[in-house]
Amino acid sequence: MADENVTTEVKAGEGPPPANGEAAAPAPAEAKGDAGDKPPTGYVPAPLPAVASGEGKRKRKKKDVEIAIRLTKVTKRFGPKTAVDQISLKIRAGSVYGLIGPNGAGKTTTFSMLAGFLKPTEGTIEVLGYEPTQVDELRSRIGVLPQDALLPSSDRVGEFLRHMAALQDIPRDRIEDEAREVLAEVDGKDWWNLRCGQLSHGMAKRVQLAQALLGDPEIVLLDEPTAGLDPRVAYEVRQLIKSRRGRCTLVVSSHNLQELEEICDAACILDRGRVVASGSIQELTAASEEIHVKLGPGPVPIALVRELPMVKRVEYDDEKRDLCVYFDRGTVDAETVIGHVLWVLLQNQARISGVTKGRGLEQRVMELT
Repeated sequence: MADENVTTEVKAGEGPPPANGEAAAPAPAEAKGDAGDKPPTGYVPAPLPAVASGEGKRKRKKKDVEIAIRLTKVTKRFGPKTAVDQISLKIRAGSVYGLIGPNGAGKTTTFSMLAGFLKPTEGTIEVLGYEPTQVDELRSRIGVLPQDALLPSSDRVGEFLRHMAALQDIPRDRIEDEAREVLAEVDGKDWWNLRCGQLSHGMAKRVQLAQALLGDPEIVLLDEPTAGLDPRVAYEVRQLIKSRRGRCTLVVSSHNLQELEEICDAACILDRGRVVASGSIQELTAASEEIHVKLGPGPVPIALVRELPMVKRVEYDDEKRDLCVYFDRGTVDAETVIGHVLWVLLQNQARISGVTKGRGLEQRVMELT
């Protein structure tokens, strides 16, 4: 679902708590400019409003919106360098959306603007109908896991999560319960009294994810959530992201294209600050427009496949022994085409070693960037 000095994860628009002797709030992780130049530092989040003793603010009612995030002709420049260039996107509420592209594509800059860490040079961004900098309206509605952010090594896990829960306006009588619930959700309920500096990389990443889920936010922004994790932990994180589909809108930035193809409903592909393609995963991979049949040694009855009425075009790569069949998605679905093509191949003694729909997200990205 991704692409730095010791910091902690922060929620969009977080700020320090009132000066009452409690630990100072951590500063937000500095966002990197994908285009090469680092963005200017010195971002100062709005202060956390004072909360009456013994009470927390009531969690704001979720807004019923169809489009959770909207970017309209958004540009971000760092001096002469343009990191993001005229990006326009719509992200549907309840979906898992991927930000895809090579280093320097503009992913982290876009992510940082969505989180409110950076302001666009031009264009507009709406998050749940508000600008990301409208802190009071969005506090507790957005959870953020920045890329490469680190936990405060001397804090205990429970202490860290309680502090972050307070910044999210979770009522004081619910803070510990909420913190323990999200820690259990990432399979870390036994880590409550461990110091953050004692955690392995995988454990720390799960605690970071837990803080992004505090308060059941409507939007969760995850920048490289599985980077550096072993396969088992990465799998568990992907399952957790999928379990949140429909409960909230998740935006995931990642270099792992197979991962994004697995978990995302839709995505955009960025290159040099511009959107080169966007849409559903099926649209991006052409899964509803072409099928590929991997053939073993033996006959290749291409002419007979071409005679099928639903087939628009057939291409064959002799070196890869890949038979690509194109069809009109408006008149027939991929499964029907697969059935007819395999029948022709099998009736003519072709040896089939694999069938796939579309080109795969990785191949699509390679073609476009």
